[in-house]
Amino acid sequence: MTRILLAFAALVLAAPPAHSHDDTHDSTAAAQPMVETDFGRTGDPKNVSRTVRVSMSDAMRFTPAEVVVERGETVKFVVANSGAVLHEMVLGTLAELEAHAALMKKFPGMEHDDPFMAHVAPGKAGEIVWQFTKPGEFHFGCLVPGHFEAGMIGKVIVK
Repeated sequence: MTRILLAFAALVLAAPPAHSHDDTHDSTAAAQPMVETDFGRTGDPKNVSRTVRVSMSDAMRFTPAEVVVERGETVKFVVANSGAVLHEMVLGTLAELEAHAALMKKFPGMEHDDPFMAHVAPGKAGEIVWQFTKPGEFHFGCLVPGHFEAGMIGKVIVK
């Protein structure tokens, strides 16, 4: 596990600079790069099957905390931060989110911006457009240090 975290840290730190966690993710500013993962791929905004609104709060919770989608479905998540502090929604497997959360604790100023995450300032909203290509149980979490550990995690069930 230590090797995996070190390899992940090396990849993240070697990546070109992206947006800071202090920036609001704006998916309308530029097209997102195509990314393939174990939990799906970048979705085409022109082929969205449905929109799911997700609220993030300072109670360290997502509402709804569970989303059910069909395999192949492209979902636009509209992620609203109703709190007074920065929150984010990051899609992934539970193991990836746990590893990323641990890395964020070690490197809280780490900069990155992937199409499966939205960093949202208080009172603002962001978007993620994602196509779920594989069945299974996946997750989303807020990886701002301390938030994930406080229970800010949700589930995506792909049928």
